[in-house]
Amino acid sequence: MADGGDPDITVVVVNYNGGDYLRGCIASLAAQTFTNFETIIVDNASSDNSLARIVEKPEQLTILKQASNLGFAGGNNVGARAGRGKRLALLNPHAEAAPDWLEAMMRAIARRPTHRMIACLQVSLHDTLRLDGAGDCYLAYGYAWRGGFGHPLSSAPPAGECFAPCGAAAFYPRETFLESGGFDERYFCYHEDVDIAFRLRLQGELCQYVPDACVRHAGSAISGRSSAFSVFHGVRNGVWTYVKNMPGGLLLLTSPVWLIGSLMLLVRGAVRGVFVPTWRGFVAAFAGLGPALAARKQLRARRRVSVAHLAKAFAWNPFSYLGRSIQVRPFPADQAEIRSTSANARKT
Repeated sequence: MADGGDPDITVVVVNYNGGDYLRGCIASLAAQTFTNFETIIVDNASSDNSLARIVEKPEQLTILKQASNLGFAGGNNVGARAGRGKRLALLNPHAEAAPDWLEAMMRAIARRPTHRMIACLQVSLHDTLRLDGAGDCYLAYGYAWRGGFGHPLSSAPPAGECFAPCGAAAFYPRETFLESGGFDERYFCYHEDVDIAFRLRLQGELCQYVPDACVRHAGSAISGRSSAFSVFHGVRNGVWTYVKNMPGGLLLLTSPVWLIGSLMLLVRGAVRGVFVPTWRGFVAAFAGLGPALAARKQLRARRRVSVAHLAKAFAWNPFSYLGRSIQVRPFPADQAEIRSTSANARKT
């Protein structure tokens, strides 16, 4: 870190009983080739002694112990507010970053400063031949997924534009993250990363997927992918994200398909033995719609992009959601690229 200056990046790791996963996560930060960063661990009242298991530590490490479990959303907000970096990197405690993770993201921002959110290549921590994700995707009818989850690693796409970073390994301008309100703490965990990306996109921000920025991630290692906890929060928060952020015209257009999809989720819940938490998620979502509807008014006032521009960022084929397809698009040609192409054409 430069003497007397603020770090370029604040890395936040939110821990709740992360066990040995946390030790591997922090060791991977200690090995980063880019060194001008600080690490903040926000510990959500863990009871497993996971902090004491940390052996290898990055140079600038702060631990903020909380009196209660604030969830992924609240914990990351605490860390973002406490940080000093211009940029904010989030890393799950059950993820391990490649040594050049931070360096790759800084290179990507320098190359394409128009896309200030970054989604990383996520490889399964327990099966290195499988993808854990290549950016978060959003179906226009109100459903989100991690692109390519469970697909062969060979299907990972080249760099491009995607809808959102997965919060397991994400990169944002820190002040912009905070000015937008940070993660919605009502969510507690699940879907808060899609929600904030949606809000930032409404304000004109863009997201780039950077395959050179790689982490190995054990998805839902603590909460469980199909547990009642994750199903409830995923369903409830998904409804809030859709109602809060989707512009009125698109909300009216897509709501019939959203309703059909919701009925299918209930049927799938019954088949998989999670009907009760699925139903409870929908009930809680509608019971708590008041704040989401109030937030719509604020977002409408801050919106800086057209509905047509936003619509291009969505996936529109429902089978994309069912197949967890990857939705990474080529970067739009910017004016610098157009001028360069034109100049080359004239030379030839």
